[in-house]
Amino acid sequence: MRRASPLRLLYVQVLLAMALGMTIGHLWPQAGAMLKPLSDAFIGLVRMMIAPIVFCTIVSGITSLASGTTIGRTILKALALFYFLTALALTAGLVTVYVLRPGAGMHIDVHRLDMSVLSQFVRPSQPHGLVEFALGVIPETMLGAFEKGEVLPVLLLSLLFGFALNAHPRAGRPVLAFIDGIAQTLFRILAMIMRLAPIGAFGAMAFTVGRFGIRSVGSLGMLMVSFYVACACFVVLVLAPLARLHGFALWRLLRYLREELVIVLATSSTEPVLPRLLGKLEALGCDRGIVGLVLPAGYSFNLDGTAIYLTLASVFIAQACDVPLSGPQIATMLAVMLLTSKGAAGVSGSGLVALVATLTVIPDLPVAGVALLVGIDRFMSEARALTSVISNACAVIFVSMWEGACDRVRFAQVLNAPQTRNADDPAANARG
Repeated sequence: MRRASPLRLLYVQVLLAMALGMTIGHLWPQAGAMLKPLSDAFIGLVRMMIAPIVFCTIVSGITSLASGTTIGRTILKALALFYFLTALALTAGLVTVYVLRPGAGMHIDVHRLDMSVLSQFVRPSQPHGLVEFALGVIPETMLGAFEKGEVLPVLLLSLLFGFALNAHPRAGRPVLAFIDGIAQTLFRILAMIMRLAPIGAFGAMAFTVGRFGIRSVGSLGMLMVSFYVACACFVVLVLAPLARLHGFALWRLLRYLREELVIVLATSSTEPVLPRLLGKLEALGCDRGIVGLVLPAGYSFNLDGTAIYLTLASVFIAQACDVPLSGPQIATMLAVMLLTSKGAAGVSGSGLVALVATLTVIPDLPVAGVALLVGIDRFMSEARALTSVISNACAVIFVSMWEGACDRVRFAQVLNAPQTRNADDPAANARG
């Protein structure tokens, strides 16, 4: 079999586009900053596909699981795993910031910080309580679940739809066949859209470097280093041992998902790869129903990259502004972050939104300190998104194995196979 040319591989094309975009942004900053619409258009095209693909995948998955007891048990196990991983992620950020102390010695006067830069990250209508959050999951209409493109309302509608089909399997058979046909078509459309990923990556990197500049990293470089160290420690010291405990090497999974990871790196967002992850995890041998339930839920409840960012950034602000934190204050902060880290969208800038929401309920920490992070947040969002995607992929595999819903033979064959082919449509392969 002829070996595919490296230039035909999607992740190679994306890497080359990123390098070109960084070059354009550095040499011609104004031109680079004007290329942001290329990235926005690509992410918009993919986001357009997320809600219908998630709906079709979950409905099909629930009908394959059939038993309501199995579905309930799967959701409970997934939520327990999400909170366990989130707690470890918060701890990783906290330990790293106290060991490296990136904010020590800055002596920032919070009264001199420009609060106007935070206006775009403050969302007064954002639900703060558990009841408000739960009510916000319910869409105003069935079509409204698809209109905003948010995952949780679509997840709720999909569950209800799947349960209704299970209640009357014979009558629901034509409906399910129609949904499967729609899903096949949607994944084909997605495969065409993903060919534009290099263009989106080019625009994203040109804008980032052109708008913020490499030099903007300098003064807060230690904070960035601390954050990347914390994310790396979480992946290496938490996810890798858990993967080994479940019988596979994490680096092999990362190699299998390398195209998705490169796209996340380029766009600073987890959203563009959600539909592809659904297909690739199913192709890996995980049950369609488990994948359809756990992965979309993880996108709202298992944002470990954001969790690391919250503890690290909060304590950094305390260090930089000379605000001492006691043990009870840290415990309160962690408890609040277990809630504020949930439900944040996996897009660039969501970390700052969650951080502002966190600090507004912790009076000891100045919200104005978030202004210190605005200039470099874009350079940290890549690590946030990558960490969350890796964690969610692992979570799907773990839950699948716990439920005995993972084809171990197929799983080993796919992970150990030479990764030389560009799989444009893994979902279609999994379903075909």
